[in-house]
Amino acid sequence: MRCQQVVRLLVAATVLMGTAMLLWHGRQQVVGSMGSPEAKVLKQVCSTLLARQGSHLRGRQLQLVPRAAHCGAYTSHSQKPLWRLNSVNATLAEACKALIEDKMPFMKENALETSSRESSCTEYITRNHYITRTLSAEEAAFPIAYVMTLHKEFETFERLFRAVYMPQNVYCIHVDAKAPARFHRAVQRLLGCFPNAFLASRTERVVYGGISRLRADLHCMRDLLASAVPWRYLLNTCGQDFPLKTNREIVQLLKGLRGKNVTPGVLPPPHITSRTRYVHREGARHNALGQVFPLLLKAPPPHNLTIYFGSAYVAVTRPFVEFVLQDQRAIDLLAWSEDTYSPDEHFWVTLNRIPGRTSGLGSLFYGGHHGSPLRGGYIECAGHYVRGICVYGTGDLKWLFNSTCMFANKFELKTYPLTVECLELRHRQRTLSQSEVQVEPNWYF
Repeated sequence: MRCQQVVRLLVAATVLMGTAMLLWHGRQQVVGSMGSPEAKVLKQVCSTLLARQGSHLRGRQLQLVPRAAHCGAYTSHSQKPLWRLNSVNATLAEACKALIEDKMPFMKENALETSSRESSCTEYITRNHYITRTLSAEEAAFPIAYVMTLHKEFETFERLFRAVYMPQNVYCIHVDAKAPARFHRAVQRLLGCFPNAFLASRTERVVYGGISRLRADLHCMRDLLASAVPWRYLLNTCGQDFPLKTNREIVQLLKGLRGKNVTPGVLPPPHITSRTRYVHREGARHNALGQVFPLLLKAPPPHNLTIYFGSAYVAVTRPFVEFVLQDQRAIDLLAWSEDTYSPDEHFWVTLNRIPGRTSGLGSLFYGGHHGSPLRGGYIECAGHYVRGICVYGTGDLKWLFNSTCMFANKFELKTYPLTVECLELRHRQRTLSQSEVQVEPNWYF
């Protein structure tokens, strides 16, 4: 009899200890009826442990989700999933809060680590918290195509890809042909786990300010048109961007455009007219601006087109992409742009301003320091500048949190890890709070 009691106590202790450990790692799953003794014990244990981790849960009545109760994944009576708390997330959340309040956080290491891609795809996707189901009917009906160009910072790209990935979208990634073979392999291994993501069929040796940067986008556009995904809009990004809006918010913004394109731009200011007035060639003997010697005047633009200058990053419709790749005016403008400087900054906006086409909209898409430290009305940079573009530091988080833009650029995970991870945590919280489907436990960080 005494032996049986000892066994029962040992079993009970093992169950309770195991529950607490699984809660710590965020992986506990208990299947059983709401009224079972096990469920009652687990509810009490989980509630106690959760109360120690998150003071903001106090005063809210919690209950287990029937048939699949997860410690740390309770719902309130509104049936909205509460944010899964663990020691790492709680510490990161506190650090982010301190940064927003201009206080010094006590956190030095990355909190949201990504696991090695050496594991199986299923394990990689689960461990890295990828969202594997469409979260709403609205998003299912409005797939988005992404072009992503990158040449370095794999870890930063991995965080971007995880943030924007949704199973209904489609993703074309162009890796600079000059990037190290190890970098190419890392990207290829990552994309091999996702049927709706692929490498561009053609690659360019990208030269800063050259036509190769524009060609990289065009290669992916052709590939995306050939995709079976019926995407409605295309966004082009680079590997050091990060979304400031959730996929659902981006869908709602794009739907609100009613078929218009976002190609911000203006008539050329005097100080940049030389970009298209004189010949520039990749790899030729040139000055800092890429102008060849001696200076050679270019012929006028084809079809009497008026050249505009603007952002290289755009949000455009599927019909516009077809126009860019098939219309003779677009084909001729591309050929004329071969020996101009940074043609990706005049190509999209010029084509979108052709009379009779739907006019472009203002600077809705990208915020911050794209091409100028003054862009977006934000004149400070808490990080550092690279070619006049701010690499965001933690002091920029308050502005980034309040921005109305879809994306911001640029980020470096190794240099400013908390900047990326605070954005990442906030982005995932908002994404899951907008879900219309049952949130899977492994989608939480």
